[in-house]
Amino acid sequence: QVQLAESGGGLAQAGGSLRLSCVVSGRPSNNYAMGWFRQAPGKEREFVAAINKRGSITYYRDSVRGRFTISKDNDQNTVYLQMNSLKAEDTAVYYCAAEFIYTDLLKYDASEYSYWGQGTQVTVSS
Repeated sequence: QVQLAESGGGLAQAGGSLRLSCVVSGRPSNNYAMGWFRQAPGKEREFVAAINKRGSITYYRDSVRGRFTISKDNDQNTVYLQMNSLKAEDTAVYYCAAEFIYTDLLKYDASEYSYWGQGTQVTVSS
């Protein structure tokens, strides 16, 4: 059974930075495509960024492209989300997700992920 544990959330000022971490336990992360999603109050969960199992291919939603960077360290079984130039609209609970995959593709649809973390709150003050 795969377990995901996010950390690194908190309060940041607009224009500031935060780095989220998601530790994978139970199985080696190099067999899993992974992604970050977020959910703001009163809104649906939305895709933020995805990375393939080898960490060689990434994909972002338009509103974070150029500001956020997803990366994966399979030796540490950890995926990261570096968030720079934060905006108030980035405020949300951020969730890490993982899905076992045979190919080297990535996934950006929440319905394709089987494993989820508990979430970490990110609050950006303007």
